[in-house]
Amino acid sequence: MEQNVLYYGDNLDILRQYIKDESVDLIYLDPPFKSNQSYNVLFAERNGRDSAAQIRAFEDTWRWDRAAARAYEGIVEAGGAVSQAMQAFRTFLGHSDMTAYLAMMAPRLVELRRVLKPSGSIYLHCDPTASHYLKMVMDAVFGPENFRNEIIWKRAQPKAHVSLRMSRAHDVILFYAKSSRAKYHQQYRPHDPDYVEKFYKYVEDGTGRRYRLDNLANPNKNRPNLTYEFPPGSGVVRVWRWTKERMQKEWEDGRVMLPKRGEVVAYKRYLDEMEGTGITDLWDDIEHLHGSHHESLGYPTQKPEALLERIINTSSKEGDRVLDPFCGCGTTVSVAQRLNRRWAGIDVTHLAVRLIRRRLQSAFGSCASYKVVGQPQDLSGARQLAESDAYEFQWWALSLVEAGLEGRKKGADRGIDGRLYFHDEARGGRTKQIILSVKSGHVSVAQVRDLRGVLEREKAEIGVLITLREPTRAMVKEAAGSGFYESPGWRKKYPRIQIVTIEDLLAGKGIDYPPSRQVDVTFKKAEKASKKEPKPITRDMEL
Repeated sequence: MEQNVLYYGDNLDILRQYIKDESVDLIYLDPPFKSNQSYNVLFAERNGRDSAAQIRAFEDTWRWDRAAARAYEGIVEAGGAVSQAMQAFRTFLGHSDMTAYLAMMAPRLVELRRVLKPSGSIYLHCDPTASHYLKMVMDAVFGPENFRNEIIWKRAQPKAHVSLRMSRAHDVILFYAKSSRAKYHQQYRPHDPDYVEKFYKYVEDGTGRRYRLDNLANPNKNRPNLTYEFPPGSGVVRVWRWTKERMQKEWEDGRVMLPKRGEVVAYKRYLDEMEGTGITDLWDDIEHLHGSHHESLGYPTQKPEALLERIINTSSKEGDRVLDPFCGCGTTVSVAQRLNRRWAGIDVTHLAVRLIRRRLQSAFGSCASYKVVGQPQDLSGARQLAESDAYEFQWWALSLVEAGLEGRKKGADRGIDGRLYFHDEARGGRTKQIILSVKSGHVSVAQVRDLRGVLEREKAEIGVLITLREPTRAMVKEAAGSGFYESPGWRKKYPRIQIVTIEDLLAGKGIDYPPSRQVDVTFKKAEKASKKEPKPITRDMEL
């Protein structure tokens, strides 16, 4: 069985390079678009600071630029229905932000169709701002005949209160199948209490089971073989739904009863044997995540696990492979892991990949078996990353020491790239901190002196300089001259300023600091997954 995989990189490149044709059973994607916010991420700190250590993972904006023009040209030159749709969009929308967004999405949707099995399905989660355009692209890619539902997810609260229009209180999820062979398992929700009171109004003596009485008359009156007297000797002759032999057996089993003298027999249908109310395309029973919700990890676009659980149960079975090409904070892969599906997740930032790993560790421990593809595994890979994207290198380097990230914007770190927190006193005590600075280029003794100044300003206990290059002798001497932090709880000294190379970290060397007496104070953890999950009530169907 293929291993679970977490990919770092552009999902278009990852799909083309790593994901085989018709190898995925279910796709869920929640791509960003025009929410006019920059997404800070993922696990909020627990140290009591007013401002969590966050960094901008990506800007949720799209512009018509050279990259958008190249993407547009590529999809148009490929020909076919998608090409025609994109040309129509450009005629109608011009060189707009929306055209740029659709030019980004179209080739990815083409690749997603390629990797989807004939029995597979795709769920595209989007904002009403773009849903109508995306539906046309999906029609072009998958064919209008494979459209299944436009699901409306009603949020528990509206997104905003505005004066010029009604508040938006829903998202759209476009559900398409790859073909008529797609798997579909009908989902159910509990009956409404008012419905139960109205229709299941009888309670059985002795058992307390609720039931209703169903008519046993056959709507087809021309059925001689089903026409007979029942109960025998009653004089009541009807065209019944069942044969006389079955009717007699159900009577003897107590499932067919005579409600009152002179009435016609009816079937006793128990509430606890009913599947519930079938799920429709209006989902108003799944609450959105707010800050105080027990699932919340501090990610603005995080979706509730119940939403992904419904999608995964509807269109896959245990052992199937689920793919999320915009996996963000990892809700899809976490739910897939819990529901015994194989999974693949893709994200374009080391920040997301690192924190998804933390989520899986928190929820599943060693039970979550997977590999990570796309992150540097050696010094050569680290150098390549540093040359291609200095900020991604910085985020990746901090991930090697499990550090929280500093700064709301790139370049606004005030000499701090990351922080770690610890508590080393027996009875709690104040939160202690480690300041981290990451350098991928030339380094000198000046960086060590700068770090010492930051420690004094921040009143931090330890400072760490992570460097891609080997430190000079002057740097090592300057760091050694900075003295030690003495832990009151462990009665041990730790170098106040430490220089750690990427090569050291890849070899397994870490930062020398006191073990925390309070476990994991840097990040908020995901909830531990339950070992046993209730089986959903479903009925298998073919679309």
